[in-house]
Amino acid sequence: MPEIQDLSSIFGEPIHVHTRAEALADGALRDAGELAAEAGFKHPVALTAAAWADAVAWDHDDASQDETGRLWDVLYMALCAIRRAIANGANSGPLAYTLFRVTAPDTPPTRTALVINLGPGDNGEPVFTIGLAPQSR
Repeated sequence: MPEIQDLSSIFGEPIHVHTRAEALADGALRDAGELAAEAGFKHPVALTAAAWADAVAWDHDDASQDETGRLWDVLYMALCAIRRAIANGANSGPLAYTLFRVTAPDTPPTRTALVINLGPGDNGEPVFTIGLAPQSR
């Protein structure tokens, strides 16, 4: 089977291109910032707006939770899942993982499913993106 060099010959020209930088600027992606590096990630990490709203956002007047701590939990559990997958011989993604998070004060934690993917950034550099797993959408 011949290798396809130009996908536009099959699909046509893109209707719209939205870069990662544009997605970060318009809020479709949220940058995990220096906390990701502190947690142990070697490449930039961003969360989709939906994943952020589900697992990180905390707009309640309750000091028992804060977004920094919740983001740390998301990142730490992602790293645990990556390390476990590598130890089990995985060499590609996306990689699904779950964690428990509190959705409101005085409510029990509930499970949410996330997925982390390593892919190319706008300039081909490696970047991680965390989103909701398909069954969580």
